[in-house]
Parts: sequence; C-alpha cells; structure tokens
Amino acid sequence: MQRYRKPHRIKKKKSILKNRFFWLSILFLIILGEVFYLIFFSPFFQVKVIEISGNEKVSAENLEHLLNIKINQKVLFFPSQSIFLTNFKGIKREILKNFPQVEEADLKRKLPDTLLLLIRERKPIAIFCFTPQPLEAGDREASCFSIDKHGIIFEPSERKQDFVSLVKKIDAGMEKEISLGEEIVKEELLSKILEVEAKLKNELKIATEEILVVSEANFFARTLEDWQIYFNSREDLDWQLTKLKMVLAEEIPQEKRQDLDYIDVRFGNFAPYKYR
Repeated sequence: MQRYRKPHRIKKKKSILKNRFFWLSILFLIILGEVFYLIFFSPFFQVKVIEISGNEKVSAENLEHLLNIKINQKVLFFPSQSIFLTNFKGIKREILKNFPQVEEADLKRKLPDTLLLLIRERKPIAIFCFTPQPLEAGDREASCFSIDKHGIIFEPSERKQDFVSLVKKIDAGMEKEISLGEEIVKEELLSKILEVEAKLKNELKIATEEILVVSEANFFARTLEDWQIYFNSREDLDWQLTKLKMVLAEEIPQEKRQDLDYIDVRFGNFAPYKYR
C-alpha cells in the first residue's frame, strides 16, 4: 500500500513593517527625542533672565557673569543653557568661593526661562587686625578686615571705635597669608569675646580699645585707660568678671586705674594685678 506525505507548506515571514511593536517602538523613540529636545535644546526652556536680589555690596553684574558661565553646558557636544541643567550646588559653591562677602546663596528656577538668585551678605560685628610680628615692636602697621559672627573675614576694613578690634598675635618671624572667606577666629571664642566686651561696657562701665587674641584659650582686653585684663575662655567667664568687679571695688580706687598695668582673672579665686 502506497503512503503519501502531507505536503510541507512554507510559512511566509510577516513583514516588520506590519509589526505593531515595531511601530510602537518607533513612536516611543520619536516622543523620547521630542522630549529630549524640548528639555535640553528648545528655546522655550533656555535661560534668558537672571534675577538677583539681596545683594548690597556684591556686584550684581559680577554675579550674573558667573552664572552665565556656569549655565553654559554641552549635551552631546551641542551647547545648551537649559534651565533643567542648572547645577545649583555647583553654582552656590562657586559663589561662596569667589565672593567672600556672601554668607548664603539661594538659587531657584522660575519656569520656563528665569533663574532667581537670593544673596545674603555677611554682616560685620567686629574688626580683625592681623599683625605678623610681636605687637610691642610697633614698627609695622596691622592689616584689618571685617569679621562676621562666624569668625570669618570677608573684606578689608579700617579700625573703628564702634567695633571691638581683634588682634591676632603672631610669633616673631612668622608670616601668614590671610585669605578672605577664611575662619580666622573660632565662632565659639568670638561669641565669648563679644559677650565679655558687652558686659565690661554695660555692667562694669569699662570701655575697651581692643581685644588681643593670643591663643585658643587666652584673650586680653585692652581698656581705653591703657591697662589690660587677662581672660581664659575655657574657664568660667562670669566668675572671672565677678573677680574683676570685686578687685576694682575693694582694692583699686578709680584714681589709681591710670597707673594699672594689668589684672589677671584667669586662675582660680585669685585676681592678681600689677601697677606700672
């Protein structure tokens, strides 16, 4: 008996052009490309306006110039100033680095094409005077700078009597470069110095000419009567002020203060003093 094989049919391949997933992929890529162009290259989202507020001393023109440099980016080798590419952290870091007078910088987007920069400038609370040699030599003028509440110097200044003058005493032969934006006095020490200066003025009626910062622990107050008070910031300053008040009231009459050299209130229950 003869057997017959069923003829083998060759299945025709369906054209990719008729494949639904192919066209969906193409549509997805087209949409993705349009979104990519819209975000990174569309004129609609390119930064056109920079608004700066809060600055008084810092030049708005200089700030805007820095921002214009930083917002210029390259995407796939093509230039872009897309508002979505703005590196806020990087720009803030550059502002603080290049403008020591700025304490804080806040940057925001205002869609579609505006950057808002809010500046907070440092406020001077004292004058820091740097003398790179022993003060007693007296043959070299100090360089003075404004200092803020954090102990950071941020601009050159002249000595003024309405501020405490802080003088950092440097050992003989030492030279030190001072950089604006540098923390020159620890914030905690500065806070204690200003508190002591205020109490000397308001409670003890002692006017100070300057504060000499001689170490991380010790500072000396030079009075307008040209005698000094030695303080230790690591000990109880209220007790040191109490000792000062007592020794002035009980042992040093007002008429003898002009002959005083110093009163040392740093140690224990003692307040030794010395006349010239």
